[in-house]
Amino acid sequence: MAQASKREQIITTALKLFYKNGFNATGIEEIRKTANVSKKTLYNHFKSKDELILAVLLRQDEQFRHNFIRAVERFGTTGREQLVAIFDALNEWFNDKDFTGCIFVNAVAELKYEYGPYHTACSEHKRLMHSYIKSLAKKSCAQKPDKLSAQLNLLIEGATVQAHVCGDKQAALKAKEIAMILIESNINKNLL
Repeated sequence: MAQASKREQIITTALKLFYKNGFNATGIEEIRKTANVSKKTLYNHFKSKDELILAVLLRQDEQFRHNFIRAVERFGTTGREQLVAIFDALNEWFNDKDFTGCIFVNAVAELKYEYGPYHTACSEHKRLMHSYIKSLAKKSCAQKPDKLSAQLNLLIEGATVQAHVCGDKQAALKAKEIAMILIESNINKNLL
């Protein structure tokens, strides 16, 4: 297996440190030392910490969505099963030993650059997740896929906050009970 490029190594290290310690509490020197790269190498790839943060958010968006979709597909095969499986995938994530909430919510709360590049990257992640859930609602022949996906997204966000802030490792399973009621009431059973 090929060794990760220095750029990839820096992004991966920064992601772990930002997720664990926060964006403001993690200094560029800590990232450099942990990634085991020189200052020159780090600054050849990223002109500033801001540029690195944006690269981390974009990478995490891609990785998280990919892993999430794979987990949903592992738990369910039909559209309806996959809507329910969203909460099984969340349950896995919430019970991961490294879970410390949603890095996109954390970034917007901590960095406070409203409508800047961080906010845009975080907002785009949420939009893409919502779009994926909407595609599952359509695949399920939901009568109102826009409404159902909006409701499920609110459940997802609420469960994520409950798991992170309150340490409720069962938040996804509790949300799943509500989701199943919403899913059943919105799917036209004649089309299944």
